[in-house]
Amino acid sequence: MPPPWSAASPTSSPSSQPGPDEHERPFGVSEGRSKEKERQKGAVRVDVLQVTRVDSGEHHAHAHAHVQYRMYKRRWVGVCAIIVLNIVAGMSLVWFGPIANNVVEAFGFTLDEVNWLGNVVNFTYLPCAALVPAVYARLGVRRTCYIGAVLLLLSAWIRYAGTASSLSVHGKYALLIIGQIIAGVTQPVFQVLIPGYSERWFDLKGRTTATMLMSIANPIGNAIGQLISPLVETPAQSILVLAIIYSAATPFVFIVLDGPPTPPTHAGEQRSPSFMSFVRAMVGREPKERVTYMTRRERSDLVILALAFGVLVGVINAFSILTAQDFEPYGYSDDISGLFGATILLTGIVAAFITAPLFDRVFTHHLALTCKLLCPFLGGAWLGLIWAVRRNDTGALFALMAVIGVTSLTMLPVALELAVELTRNADASSAVLWASACRCAASCCLCFSYRGSSCGAMRM
Repeated sequence: MPPPWSAASPTSSPSSQPGPDEHERPFGVSEGRSKEKERQKGAVRVDVLQVTRVDSGEHHAHAHAHVQYRMYKRRWVGVCAIIVLNIVAGMSLVWFGPIANNVVEAFGFTLDEVNWLGNVVNFTYLPCAALVPAVYARLGVRRTCYIGAVLLLLSAWIRYAGTASSLSVHGKYALLIIGQIIAGVTQPVFQVLIPGYSERWFDLKGRTTATMLMSIANPIGNAIGQLISPLVETPAQSILVLAIIYSAATPFVFIVLDGPPTPPTHAGEQRSPSFMSFVRAMVGREPKERVTYMTRRERSDLVILALAFGVLVGVINAFSILTAQDFEPYGYSDDISGLFGATILLTGIVAAFITAPLFDRVFTHHLALTCKLLCPFLGGAWLGLIWAVRRNDTGALFALMAVIGVTSLTMLPVALELAVELTRNADASSAVLWASACRCAASCCLCFSYRGSSCGAMRM
């Protein structure tokens, strides 16, 4: 009779775990999250000591390393730093939107040229988003953030140099748009790292909340930019204020760390997959035994998610860039136009703070269902603007902005987490979603600008 210890525990046998090719993971089923919870129970993983009897009488003991998962309080320090950096990076996109008419008068630009000061950020984002995951893999989070901080400073003071009165109109515009291009490079540096940072530092009970806090920082920056830029007396002084804000926020980069000494979960101890592994998975060339392998259903779900996320975020970004031009023909001032855009973002931030902990602890397996329920309300609010944008209808406009903000920003971290579940590649999925948003924002800006120039006034 064989000794009782010769039978391996079924829970510890690798063969008992289903491979990624044994069944497909439909959209909305957080299988990866469920498996992670099973691994994380008790916060300590100890593999069973296995002893196998062989014919020669020798015994081979196979013991795996004792791994104790833990979290560190310092993780919140890094979260705060990333929040500040994303807030500052998000200001440049919409800074010129509420003061577009004033910039035209002060510098002699056309409205189309002012629109491009925001739109060029979106176009710059697209190629950079694909490169950032590879840079992270080579240099690490900390050193890549250092590069982003240096670019922040350069963009801020190059922009301010463009306000010099001794320059020609074309010289001013050249420096301003160069500063905006550099600012467009910094945005993916601080945005793409968010899901990966949450995975490295947080367990499943706090990951969505951490992703939410860092993800909404960029929209917070949009809101702050829309509120501050109209308050300064002249566009030149406004650009100086932006440069000072950038300079004050840059030192926060020194408290961003690569990763904890001990990971919080099994996923956190894995090496981040490369962007090329994601590309291979999307074209069906990734080997099935790898964790980054994606079924056809997962690939199609990711395409749908990227398109929806692009519209979700991109339309808001385009709307924020063009707020003054959208509402000025109907008698609304730059201050009120800025408040419209800020309402979208501030109400959404409040909603995200409330809902993110619920997704972590209560509605863990209802992420996709949330998107399906909220999207019709969001679409109805955008359609409502067709009839609400008219003179002396401030109350209805603020109400619609609040609905748009609550539904949009609630879905923002949810979509990012769903993309991680589908790809098992946090950096690549984040890059794809944010690039889709910038592509949509750039397209919307061009369409709105063309519509406005052909009709003499911007139409919603």
